Amino acid sequence: MADNIVPELAAGGISEEALKRVEELIEEEEGAHNRYRGALGVFLTVCAVVMSLFHLYAAVEIVPAYLLRPIHVAFALALVFLMFPTAKRFRHRLMWWDVIFAMASIAIVVYMLYWGDEFGDRAVTPLVMDQVFGVVLILLILEANRRSSTWILPFIVVLFLAYAMFGPYLPAPWTHKGYDIARLTGALYMTLEGIFGVAVDVSSTLIILFTIYGAFLQYSGAGKFFIDFSFSAMGGKPSSAGRAVVMGSFLLGGPSGSGVATTVTLGSVAYPLLAKSGYGKEAAGGLLAAGGLGAIISPPVLGAAAFLIAEFLKISYLDVILMATIPTLLFYLGIFVMVEIDARKFSMKTIMLEKPHQAAVLARKYWFHFVSLVAIVVFMMLGYSPVLSVFWATVVTAALSFFQRDCAIISYDWFRGRMPWLRGFWESGFIKALENGSVGVLNVAITCASAGIIVGVVTLTGLGLKFSSIVLDYADSGANSLVNLWVLLGAERTPALLHDMKLLLTAAYTSLIVWIVGLAVPVTASYIICAVIAAPALIKLGVPDFAAHMFIFYYAVLSEVSPPTALSPFAAAAITGGGPYRTTLQSWKYCAPAFLVPFMFVLDPSGVGLLLGGSFKNLAQADWGAVAVITVTAIIGIVALAGGLQGWLLRKTSLPERWMLIIAGLALVYPTNFSDVLGLVLVVIVVASQKLRSQEHAPA
Repeated sequence: MADNIVPELAAGGISEEALKRVEELIEEEEGAHNRYRGALGVFLTVCAVVMSLFHLYAAVEIVPAYLLRPIHVAFALALVFLMFPTAKRFRHRLMWWDVIFAMASIAIVVYMLYWGDEFGDRAVTPLVMDQVFGVVLILLILEANRRSSTWILPFIVVLFLAYAMFGPYLPAPWTHKGYDIARLTGALYMTLEGIFGVAVDVSSTLIILFTIYGAFLQYSGAGKFFIDFSFSAMGGKPSSAGRAVVMGSFLLGGPSGSGVATTVTLGSVAYPLLAKSGYGKEAAGGLLAAGGLGAIISPPVLGAAAFLIAEFLKISYLDVILMATIPTLLFYLGIFVMVEIDARKFSMKTIMLEKPHQAAVLARKYWFHFVSLVAIVVFMMLGYSPVLSVFWATVVTAALSFFQRDCAIISYDWFRGRMPWLRGFWESGFIKALENGSVGVLNVAITCASAGIIVGVVTLTGLGLKFSSIVLDYADSGANSLVNLWVLLGAERTPALLHDMKLLLTAAYTSLIVWIVGLAVPVTASYIICAVIAAPALIKLGVPDFAAHMFIFYYAVLSEVSPPTALSPFAAAAITGGGPYRTTLQSWKYCAPAFLVPFMFVLDPSGVGLLLGGSFKNLAQADWGAVAVITVTAIIGIVALAGGLQGWLLRKTSLPERWMLIIAGLALVYPTNFSDVLGLVLVVIVVASQKLRSQEHAPA
C-alpha cells in the first residue's frame, strides 16, 4: 500500500519528513516491503500475479478446501519471506535464509498434498516426520507474522501454545490435562481445524478476492473520483471541508476496508482545506482518522474480520452487509454531527472547495464508478455466492474502466499498437492490480494462519467455555451488588432486573477485553481471539449470536484509535504535523458517540432492530415500527451525546445542560421504554432552555 499512497501524498505537497513518517506507519501495519529491481523484481511480480490468477480461477472452478487452503498459505509464506526483510539492516537485499524459508514453506505444503487423504487420517497418531514438518510450519508462520506485522501476535500465539502444553501445572480454573507435540501438530497442522481452519478458509476465498477487487477499483481511478466527487458536492458552508471528509471517507472507505489507507489517501487532499477552515493540526488529524476508521465497518467490503463473521455464523456475507448498514450510517452520522458542532462552536470560515459546481458533471462523466461500488451487492442479491459476486464485480470494474480513456485498466494506446506490446501490458493497471491484490493480502493471510493456531488451542483445551464461565461469574457477583444498591434506593428485586444487570456488566467486561486485546494485535486477530473466548458469555445470556459477534467486531475496530496501535491517528498526525497522542484523543472525540451504539443491540431484544434481524430471511417478519423507533432513538442519542461531549448544541451549553445531554445520550442508547422517555424528556428540556436563552439574547 505504501507504494501506491506515498506518491499521492507527495503530489499533494506533504513534506518529506511527513512522507517518511506515513510510510513507516503503513509499514508498521503491513510490514516493510523489500523493493527489488531487475530479474528478481520481475520474478516476484510474476509470483504475485500468479497467486491472484490462481485465486480468481478458484472462484469460478471447484478447488477442494484441502488443496486451496494449504496452497494459499504456501503462497503467502513464500512471498512474505521473499518480500519482507528479517530486519531493517537487510532491507532491499534477498538473503540466503529468506530463500530457504520460502522453499521450506512450499516443501511443507507439498508434503501434505503428496500424502493426500492418508495425511489427515493419521492426525491422531502422526509420524515423526509429520511432527517435524508441523513444528517447522508453526515456527515459519510465527516468523512470517513477525516480519509482516509485529512481534506481539507471535508472542500471544506462543503463550497459547504454552497453555496447551503445560495445562496440568496451571492453577484452577485454568488447569487441563495438557497436550504433547504429537497431539498439537496433529490438530493444528494435519486437519482443517487449526492453521488451515476457518480463518485461512476466509482468507483464501473471500479476503484475497476483495483485495483484488479493491486494487482494480484503485487502478481504474475510482478512489480519485470518490474524493473529487465528495469535495465537489460540498461547498458554501463553514462545515464544508469537514462534510467533504465525512462523505469522502464513506465513499472511499466502502471499497477500501482499510482505516490507514483511507486516512492517508484523504489526508493529502483534505488537510490544506481543513486548515483553511480553522481546524487545528490535531483536530484535523482526528477527523481524518475517525473518517478513515469507518472504512473497517463500511459496506460493501468492511474489514477482513467481517468475512470471518459470515463464516463463524454460517451465514451469507450479504447478511453481514445488511447488519452493518444502519450501524455504519450511525457511525458517520456521529462524525457529521461533531463536524457541524465544530463549525458553530469555533466559528469556522466558509471556504470554497474546488469546483463545487461540478459534482453533477463528475457524476455524469464517471457514473460507472458508482456501479462498480455496488456491483458486489447487486450480484449477491441476484443469488450469486459472495465468492462469485466479488469475482464478477471485479470483471465488471475492469470492463467499465474502458468507458473513460483516463480510467482504462489497460491503455487504449496498447490496443492500437502505439506502445511496445509486452512492456505496455506489463506496466498496465491490470498487472499492477493483480500484483497489489496478492501483496495486500499477505499480512492478513499470515495473521489468519496465526489466529488459526489460537483457535485450534482454544478448541482443543476448552478455554472458550472456561473463560466465558469466569466472565459470567464476575458479572454475576457485580450484578448482585448493583441490584442490592437498587433495592436500597427503593427498587424491587426481580429476576429480570438481575438478568439485565448481569448482561450489562458482561457486555462491559467483553468490550473491555476486546479493547485490551485490540491494543496489541490487528483488528482481524483481536476479533478471532475474542470471538472464541468472549462471545459465548454473551450468547449464554440470551444475546443472539450475530449480535454478539457484531458487538465484538465493532469493539475490535475501536482498538484502531487506541494507543499503542493507533495507526490511523498516528498516520494522520504525520500528515498534519500534530502530536500523535493529542490527535488520537481528537479521534476518540469524533468516534465516541457512535461507539456506544453496539451496546444497543446486545442489551435488549429490541436493539437487534439496528441489525435488521441479522438476515435477509428475517426482513419479511421484521417489526419495522420497532426498527424505526430504535433507529430514531439512536440518532437522537448520538446527537445528544455529541452535544454533551462538545458542550454545544444550538449554542454553548451550561454545565447542567451538558450533563443532561450526556445522560440523555446514554439513556437513549439503552433500548427500553423508560430510558427512551427519560432521554427524550432531557433533550426537550435542553433544547427549550437553549431556545429561550437565544430569544433573551436576540437583538431588539
